[in-house]
Amino acid sequence: MNRLANETSPYLQQHADNPVDWWPWSDEAFAEARRRDVPVLLSVGYASCHWCHVMARESFADGDTAAVMNEGFVNIKVDREERPDVDAVYMEAVQAATGQGGWPMTVFLTPSAEPFYFGTYFPPAPRHGMPGFRQVLDGVRAAWDERRDEVGEVASKVVEQLSARELRVAGDGGGPPAEAELHAALMGLTREFDAVRGGFGGAPKFPPAMALEFLLRHQARTGSEGALEMVRATCEAMARGGIYDQLGGGFARYSVDAEWVVPHFEKMLYDNALLARVYAHLWRATGSGLARRVALQTADFLVRELRTEEGGFASALDADSDRVDGTHAEGAYYVWTPEELRAVLGEEDAALAAAYFGVTEEGTFEEGASVLQLPDGEVLADAMRISSVRERLLAARAGRPRPGRDDKVVAAWNGLAIAALAEIGAYFERPDLIEAATAAADLLVRVHMDPAGRLVRTSRDGAAGPSQGVLEDYADVAEGFLALTAVTGESSWLELAGLQLDTVLRHFSGGDGSVEGGSFYDTADDAEALIRRPQDPTDSATPSGWTAAAAALLSYAAYTGSERHREAAERGLGIVTALGPKAPRFIGWGLAAAEAALDGPREVAVVGPDGDQATDELHRAALTSTAPGAVVVRGEPGDEGVPLLADRPLVDGSPAAYVCRRFVCAAPVTDVKQLEEQLRG
Repeated sequence: MNRLANETSPYLQQHADNPVDWWPWSDEAFAEARRRDVPVLLSVGYASCHWCHVMARESFADGDTAAVMNEGFVNIKVDREERPDVDAVYMEAVQAATGQGGWPMTVFLTPSAEPFYFGTYFPPAPRHGMPGFRQVLDGVRAAWDERRDEVGEVASKVVEQLSARELRVAGDGGGPPAEAELHAALMGLTREFDAVRGGFGGAPKFPPAMALEFLLRHQARTGSEGALEMVRATCEAMARGGIYDQLGGGFARYSVDAEWVVPHFEKMLYDNALLARVYAHLWRATGSGLARRVALQTADFLVRELRTEEGGFASALDADSDRVDGTHAEGAYYVWTPEELRAVLGEEDAALAAAYFGVTEEGTFEEGASVLQLPDGEVLADAMRISSVRERLLAARAGRPRPGRDDKVVAAWNGLAIAALAEIGAYFERPDLIEAATAAADLLVRVHMDPAGRLVRTSRDGAAGPSQGVLEDYADVAEGFLALTAVTGESSWLELAGLQLDTVLRHFSGGDGSVEGGSFYDTADDAEALIRRPQDPTDSATPSGWTAAAAALLSYAAYTGSERHREAAERGLGIVTALGPKAPRFIGWGLAAAEAALDGPREVAVVGPDGDQATDELHRAALTSTAPGAVVVRGEPGDEGVPLLADRPLVDGSPAAYVCRRFVCAAPVTDVKQLEEQLRG
């Protein structure tokens, strides 16, 4: 066992028995590189990464390769999900140098942590134009020994260029987009929309959750049928495709093709939290039965497959798993052959299942296997019979070797899951989902948060991990707490959200409680200093910390009337004004927040006795409104725990709803239809 045996990260522990003398990211590792006068080999990945596993089997588990690594380098292994700041800084260098990025990421550093040679996956021997990993090791070590000055010059230039980039993304702080910029963003998405297969762009095709949230809000505010149609078509295509688990619910990371047929099979907490919420919001806008089904199935997947014993949510399920014959392959848990269907269902039902789920003799994946999907043209069959087929296949699949689970709890992704589960539970009268959201929030407070409100990013088995929270942790946890405020009416969640957002203003911006130039940083001002302080306003697989912070600040200001938080949100959205018309696919969360800012957002206070049917109906109508980014709270008469509830009496003894913007309210209403009309206006 090497030094990784004592780490909490499941990914690092996967490498604990490598013959490589791995170090975790630490000052001690770089001190060792200085002592030995050797370069650092930095390898970054994550537990459910397919190609990370491949490189580990091919190279890191090989004794001869490990001997070369140990003799010539100090080898550092990093879990990108535990240290997104380290990953972000060096991935930016990789992308700048090579034009592409990915994991595993392989970067060679000086003992001062300055990068000078870059790559991702390297095969063990030369292949498809890529050098073999041993060739790379030998070449880098030769350069270090024989051309040290040249290596130093390259490293210094890379750091200089990265530092210059920081100035170019500082944001103008000029305020959120106006109508013209939002329309330009809509037109940009329209141009990139795949009208035949849904989604945006070509293969590989990723679920565009953040862009879809923008389109739903834009349609709600402007009535744009084109915006809604892009959401409908994309959500239906994904729900019918192989990217969606037709038996157990939940979405895979992405589709390797443009038709959503063959996924990259890993299932991530963040994808499923974001997409469950998108489908719930599509149902809210249209009443779609498909959207309702997928939202609930995905929420149930989260609770069934990813919930930990402590009440949080695990990060991911692996793409790979063992076959029954003991071999290991991507997608083995999920794919089916006609023969396997017959073994479980018998001839007649197997024929129905093959037609219904698109299982063919040729297969749609590898070695004659098919990914289950719902092809165009529904197969006519009795609903009870299809339900029985699905249940039997799911039970049979449960007997297969299961994919590994990365069971660390990431604060940011749990915040996203809390928001999704709280809303879906409220929309569809599933109190068990609200309870699951509350339990996860309790875990974050109990394990991840110190008395001052500072967060650690990860935990495992109820124990806090070693890494400080980054901006997305504070922003997304606040988002989850604000969703619980809306659903439960408990003011403590609003107070905790405010604690997170005050930390954002104090430590992730200008340092004086304001947003200097409209910009946020991804790491705190008192965090470990890297070769540069990472700062990225664009969405990737999750909302950027920058725009997530702006969105949460905007909602918090709507609950409290705080101009300080409102101003910080608006200045933070200045970057969306600059980037939204140019790159709308990559700043969708910011565009969605801008829609809320342009609409108000609407503030809804529902006042009435707890447990009263009329109060419940008003509260539900407020929650299911499509007003962009509307904030909702309910409380008893005289309840002033949330400022939005202050001085909101009953109306003629009846429960009432107050609809406001910037705390300026319309006449209170006691009728659900009147409330719905005010929220449409």
